[in-house]
Amino acid sequence: MKDQDTVISLRGAGAALGARPVLRGVDLTVRRGEVVALLGANGSGKSTAVRAVVGQVPLTSGELELFGTPQRRFRDWARIGYVPQRTTAAGGVPATVREIVASGRLSRTKLKWPGKADRDAVHRALDLVGMADRAKDCVEALSGGQHQRVLIARALVASPELLIMDEPMAGVDLASQEVLAETLRGQVAAGATVLLVLHELGPLEPLIDRAVVLRDGCVVHDGPPPEAVGQHALPGHDHVHPHADPAAEPVRTGLLT
Repeated sequence: MKDQDTVISLRGAGAALGARPVLRGVDLTVRRGEVVALLGANGSGKSTAVRAVVGQVPLTSGELELFGTPQRRFRDWARIGYVPQRTTAAGGVPATVREIVASGRLSRTKLKWPGKADRDAVHRALDLVGMADRAKDCVEALSGGQHQRVLIARALVASPELLIMDEPMAGVDLASQEVLAETLRGQVAAGATVLLVLHELGPLEPLIDRAVVLRDGCVVHDGPPPEAVGQHALPGHDHVHPHADPAAEPVRTGLLT
C-alpha cells in the first residue's frame, strides 16, 4: 500500500557528473505539506539532488518516487513547479515577462492555444511576486531580483502541489527577498509542499520544518533547522569542498518550464 503523504522518496540515491561521484547513498523523504531545506557547502550535492528529482540528472543507483510513483513512470509534471538557479535559467532569452511566465502553463495546456484561464493564471502569478506591472517588459531589462521573481511566477503559474527551488535568494536584493519570502509563505499556507536548496536559511528560516544537511554527497543531518546549523559546519566552515556545486550546467528546457 502506497504512502499517500510521501511526495518525494529518495532511497540510496547515487549520482555522478562525469567520473566524479556527487551523491553517495542519499536518503530523503519529503511529506505532503512539509517545507524542507537542503543545506551544505558548495559541492556538497544539494543542487544535484534536486536536479535528480526533476529528471535533469540520472541516478546511478538507488530509487526515486514522486507522489508514490517511480520517477521513470511519472508523467504528471504539472504537479511540480521547479525554480532553477537564476544563473542557469532564461539567460539571454529575448522574451517578455508575460511570455516567460506563460511558458509555465505548457504542462497543463499540452501546447494548445492558451485560453482565458491560462491568461488569468499568468496575471495571478505575476501579481503574487509583485511583477504584474512589468508583464510587457523584456526579461533582459530586469534586475537580478526581478528576474528571480519571474522564475518563481513561472513555477507557480500551473498551481503546483510540490515547489522545488534551487537557491531562490542567491544574489537577490533585500526588497526582492522579502517579496519572495512572503510569496512562499502564501504557498505554504495554501498547503504546498516545498523543497528548497539554500546556502543559508535567512528570511525563510521561520518557514522551514526540517533541514537536511549534505556533506560530500552524504546526508549528515536530518532534523530541526537550528540543530542542523548548530551541530554541522555549513558554508564557510571546514568542510567546504574545493569544487563548485555542479548545478551550474545548463538546465533542460521543456520538462518543467
